[in-house]
Parts: sequence; structure tokens; C-alpha cells
Amino acid sequence: MTEILRTLHGQPGALTDGCAAVLGVDHLVLSLALDGQADGQATEQLWSSGEVGTSFEDLQFTLGEGPGHDVLRTGRMVLEQDVAEVAADRWPALLPAMAHLPIKAVFCLPLVMGGITLGFLTAVRSTSGAMNGQEMDDVIALVGALTLQFLAADDAQVDSWVGEPMDGGLHREVVHQATGMLSVQLSVSLSRALLRLRAYTYSHDRSIIDVAQDIVSRRLRLDEGDSDSDPDPDPPEETRG
Repeated sequence: MTEILRTLHGQPGALTDGCAAVLGVDHLVLSLALDGQADGQATEQLWSSGEVGTSFEDLQFTLGEGPGHDVLRTGRMVLEQDVAEVAADRWPALLPAMAHLPIKAVFCLPLVMGGITLGFLTAVRSTSGAMNGQEMDDVIALVGALTLQFLAADDAQVDSWVGEPMDGGLHREVVHQATGMLSVQLSVSLSRALLRLRAYTYSHDRSIIDVAQDIVSRRLRLDEGDSDSDPDPDPPEETRG
């Protein structure tokens, strides 16, 4: 971890997949809160060590519940060493939705300074059990370093986190675009537009990224009161482009 922190200090965005192994977990995901966006809990995934972590974070974002949302609301870490023991009414939508993922333990820590929570680091593991003392010390040191980095970050430094896993763009950029389009189309707030997008995604068992892409490319239009709209695979010529 000392070497990871040294590299991170000299090269922002240099978090590597090997960091998960140092912490005794399988996957890590770094997410930032977006100031002034939608319901105040809109987030952007900046970095992920693998598809399992990304899938879990996308489920949290789509359903609007989970450890990340708890962390943003309270500013406190969430350490669930056995997901099977989490009360069903705590995350009623997330727990059944994540059943297909190989996740038995979840650890989510805030990037927090005073009363400001910048985002969170989520660690997931395919086996249950708590982090040991050294692993907890290491992950706390890591989130501290990340917090300081993003507090002082300019746009170029934040952009350095957006690399190959996201093809040079923000992971949820298309979701934010779709939310803005829905807000205008439905004449509703960004918060309500995001709720509509989440509701459609959940009810149709689809990826929120895929639904957002359909909306932005005008293959799908969600009209007020019509949550069962389906994408048009061949939209009229005047709606394309």
C-alpha cells in the first residue's frame, strides 16, 4: 500500500487492479458525487478494477439504494462482511437484484473532509468475512489520499482517471445526457427525470447505460404516464441523428 500511495501521489489516476489484492478484496470501484445534479446523490463512476464492481455500482445507481447511497447520506463507512445477513428491508430492491453477482461482502468508505463527502470507494469480495486490521488501515489510508487528491483536483486531474475502461469518456455521461433530455421532454426537474429513467430501467430489467443510449439516440421516448414505452428498433427518419 505504501508503494501504491507513493505512485498515486506522483501520478493522479494511477490506481491499479493490484490494489484490490492488497486490500484482500476482489474488486474496487471509485465513484464521485456530482454537485447540484438531480437528487443530490447522482454519482459518476471514475474507475473500476473489473466488471463485477461496475455491475454492482450500476445497480446501486439504477435503484437509488445501497452502501454508496448510505455513505453519501451519512458520511460514514458501511462495512458489510456478510451480505446474506443484511436485513431485507435495508436495501429491498438491491439485495435481490445483486443475487446473480459473486459478491458476499461489501465495504464502502466515504471520501470525506469535514462536512463534505466527495464520493466513495467500494470494495467487494466473493467470500464473506471482515477485513483484517492491516487491510482496514490500508483502505483508510487510500481513501484519505484519494480525498486529498480530489479536493485539490482541477479538471485535467479528474480527467486523468477517465481511461481505457471507459473508452476515454465518463462511464455515465450518456445517463446524464438522457436525464437532461427527459427533463426537457417531460417538463420536469432533473430529479424527477432521473427517477423516471431509473424506474423504466428497473421495470424492464435493462442496463441503465443501454436505456440512456436509446433515449439519446432517439430510439426510445418516455412520455409522461407511459412507463411501458419500448425502444423503436427502426425510428422514423425525422427522429434519427
